[in-house]
Amino acid sequence: MTESTKRKYTRRTEEDRILELENRIQLMKAKIVERNQKDSPLMKELPKLQGRLRKFADLAMECGRADISNSTVAFSAGIGRSLTPDQSELKSWNTESVAEEDD
Repeated sequence: MTESTKRKYTRRTEEDRILELENRIQLMKAKIVERNQKDSPLMKELPKLQGRLRKFADLAMECGRADISNSTVAFSAGIGRSLTPDQSELKSWNTESVAEEDD
């Protein structure tokens, strides 16, 4: 017969559990805010506006006005970034968790 080894369990402290639950609450609140933003009239009009701006930038390039085209593309990108939720916190959190797994 083979000798079985016992698993060692580490019990989380109550502070660890509280921190984990608080993090989960924050993520859920962020999802709710994001969901509400998707339903807003601004978010519904954003694809239409970006498409129209893209057509305008193409027309400006055809007419030899690269300066206007570049300004329009930059403006469109700025609007897109300002209306979409900031994912930098989630990205940094994912990066940190992957780095911890590699150790």
